[in-house]
Amino acid sequence: MDFGGINPVILIATLMASAVPILMAALGETVVERAGVLNLGVEGMMVIGALGGFVVAVETGSPVAGFIGGAVAGAVLSLIFAALTQVFLANQVATGLALTLFGLGVSSLGGQGYNGIKPPPTGQLLPDFLADLPVVGPIVFGHDWVVYFSIGVTAVLWWVLKATRVGLIIRAVGESHEAAHALGYKVNRIRLMCIAFGGAMAGMGGAYVSLARVPQWVDGITAGAGWIALAIVVFASWKPWRVLIGAYLFGGITVLQLNLQVAGSGIPVEYLSMAPYLITILVLVIMSAGRKANGAPAALGQNFHASR
Repeated sequence: MDFGGINPVILIATLMASAVPILMAALGETVVERAGVLNLGVEGMMVIGALGGFVVAVETGSPVAGFIGGAVAGAVLSLIFAALTQVFLANQVATGLALTLFGLGVSSLGGQGYNGIKPPPTGQLLPDFLADLPVVGPIVFGHDWVVYFSIGVTAVLWWVLKATRVGLIIRAVGESHEAAHALGYKVNRIRLMCIAFGGAMAGMGGAYVSLARVPQWVDGITAGAGWIALAIVVFASWKPWRVLIGAYLFGGITVLQLNLQVAGSGIPVEYLSMAPYLITILVLVIMSAGRKANGAPAALGQNFHASR
């Protein structure tokens, strides 16, 4: 049943796919920030992952290899950030912003020659007859493997951060790196691994944009998704399940405004286009004003050196 020319089943199924890039990047950044590191270079890592994944997929003919290539590209770029902030103790905010600018520039240069090329398709994971089932088919069974992977990663990260020793160590480093160091933990090494994981997740999210959401390469293809991912981490209070909800909320608003445009809504297209970003800002303002402590790690953004 359609409502104003919009099919709610298709809307829900589409928003699940639309949310994947932001969800992947936000989950990675959640781990990074829980370890006490503020990496504002998510947009740069996503766009490098989008280019790396696209190039690998086109050259190998394998979308799976493309996603792996995107993850590797994002992780490599994140290691530059790790070296500057964890070894040379550069300011994390300035370094993250520089990383985004660097990623955008490198991707623009490296993407020349790939415009207009179609990557190998990322098909749905389950058989067609399941996806053809009424209502539940498109929503539950009609997706590619990355959609299910993103949901699985959400569950695994929630469990790791909440109920495992590894999660306890990450949270301890993010709350008090001095105390963690006194207990014998290698703070910089732990943070480096978290940064590399966050870069890989952002890169894979970027690869999903160029290989599945918009299967082509254009400059700036991520279109600010990294900044939205950073906002969602705060909205989610650094909790993976809330990150999932926030990503789906933004994905739903994005898909809804596109459907309203197609349905011939009387609302000007400029207002519809800015709606997802405006609503994200409003939600963040409401969330920030409505709580005294939003659960941010105590050592977030603070550099650590063992000799201090």
